[in-house]
Amino acid sequence: MQLITFTVGGQAFAIESRSVIEVLPLVPHRPVPLLPDYVSGMFTYRGRLVPVIDLGIRLRGRPAERRLSTRIVVVEFTTPPAADDGGHDVRVGLVAENVIATCRAEEADASYPAFRLEDAPFMAGLLRLRGITVHLLAVERLLPPDIVAGLFPRSTGRALP
Repeated sequence: MQLITFTVGGQAFAIESRSVIEVLPLVPHRPVPLLPDYVSGMFTYRGRLVPVIDLGIRLRGRPAERRLSTRIVVVEFTTPPAADDGGHDVRVGLVAENVIATCRAEEADASYPAFRLEDAPFMAGLLRLRGITVHLLAVERLLPPDIVAGLFPRSTGRALP
């Protein structure tokens, strides 16, 4: 499995590259009121509005540092199925620091299985890569279900009244 690695607050993290659409410079995005603080805003990506998640706030409780290597990683994942239909593909921008490296999970010196943490369902395990402990994230679980439902309402195919 190919991984993209980055840091948040000085700690190393990784996501599977198969979910990554593109890595962009830190582009401006507009805040949206009344969303959790880790949803830092929205930006237009290829004609679509995409929410931006600040991984610094989500994972460490403080904004990601604005550096030359801070990027927005655009990822795509499938939402959980609803009672009336299957899941659908959505895109989210992830603000992360030092987005500069890729590696293979098979290169890990050691790996630890997925965690089952109620407050952090996005933690998918730990890898020891080149002597560094890397937290593996599950991008599809970074947002709570109610936030996913609010940001990505399901289309009913009907026109609005």
